Amino acid sequence: MMRRPPTTATRVRLWRWRRNPLRRRSDVVEGCIVLVAWLLALVGGALAGIVAAQVTDSAFATRAARVHAVTAVLAADATKTPVGVGGYDDGRVWATVRWTDPDGSVHTGRAHIFPGAPAGTPVIVWADRAGHLVSAPVTGTVATLQAALTGALVAVPTGAAVWTVGWVVRCRLVRRRMAEWDEEWRQIGPRWGNLNGGRG
Repeated sequence: MMRRPPTTATRVRLWRWRRNPLRRRSDVVEGCIVLVAWLLALVGGALAGIVAAQVTDSAFATRAARVHAVTAVLAADATKTPVGVGGYDDGRVWATVRWTDPDGSVHTGRAHIFPGAPAGTPVIVWADRAGHLVSAPVTGTVATLQAALTGALVAVPTGAAVWTVGWVVRCRLVRRRMAEWDEEWRQIGPRWGNLNGGRG
């Protein structure tokens, strides 16, 4: 009983790194480019993510160092009209507050306050060194999570960009190799036909 020839080709792993008469220098170069592209994509993406996370965390820390919490009092009753800025409404309203610095200077400003509080109610607000009201700084777990998220958002596209560059270079090498094969076949093809004809 005759065996049928195999209908599927067996893929040889790491063939670019093994010695064989069909391997060309361009095959080795292509393998190196693929390996370097993957390494740079992983390492470069990770480094970019770490740097972005550190920069973000440092920015949060710098801003936290430039502001401070102060105890203010409502200068008037907090009305029940929501702020609704930019389509976002967390239930708070604008209200005028007043506070006194340790040096005795009195400041007033407008802050987001939950409605219903009467005038004179103490509230905690945040001010910068110039005495202007600012939003509360991002600290603690929230700052850590936002820094980590920023790092991840930077790492993924950075790694993808590096890998894309390697893929483009590899595609050009493949096209060049195909062109070399076509050129060699133009030279060998006619002789191959003559050899087959001579055998007949």
